[in-house]
Amino acid sequence: MSTEPTTSAPMSDRTRIRRIPELGAYDRTTIDAILDAGIVAHVGFVQDGQPIVIPTLHARIDDMLYIHGSAASRTLKSVAEGLAVCVTVTLLDGIVLARSIFEHSIDYRSVVVLGTATLVNDPEDKLASLHALSEQILPGRWADSREPTDKELKATTILRLPLTEASAKISAGPPEDAEADGHLDVWAGNLPFVVKALEPIPDPALRPGIPVPDYLTHYSRDGLTTPPNYA
Repeated sequence: MSTEPTTSAPMSDRTRIRRIPELGAYDRTTIDAILDAGIVAHVGFVQDGQPIVIPTLHARIDDMLYIHGSAASRTLKSVAEGLAVCVTVTLLDGIVLARSIFEHSIDYRSVVVLGTATLVNDPEDKLASLHALSEQILPGRWADSREPTDKELKATTILRLPLTEASAKISAGPPEDAEADGHLDVWAGNLPFVVKALEPIPDPALRPGIPVPDYLTHYSRDGLTTPPNYA
């Protein structure tokens, strides 16, 4: 299953970064790296005049973004019927502390994907997308676990969104205080954030003698554990 980036996502009027445009990126290498590093995506759409945003799991396979939910979800059913959606993935890399409150900000990497999602119905495609979702969160877990039954597959909704209209925005680096504030006796700089896994907690019902898998004891995520601006 390939997850290699393909061509650049062409900038559209809807995806063009207008505020601080120099932070925008439209190449698929950047967009795919952020999508692949993230764990949670937020799916936004308008249903019967009501804006709705729901968090969900996601994964990318080639030029498609897959999002996961329950077959009983009315909101995902509405999206599958052709509603326009906006999917966002954000990685928080740290807090930027300036000398003035106005110039405080955060370091982040984000992606916005626009389009219309379609339902994944083919059982093989559905299984492949669930495999990608599992590996997105915890690489190595799929091979260790029981695969979904037909009943479980039917109870799961997978939506597919093409990466044809997407953009990234990246903010990194030190504060940008006004020159006049440089003399203030106020600490300024960056507070980096990283995602760190703690020691695994066994299920109370776990049978004795089952060791903790290596992919848990050495858990890490590319693009998350070392923010690029502090490496």
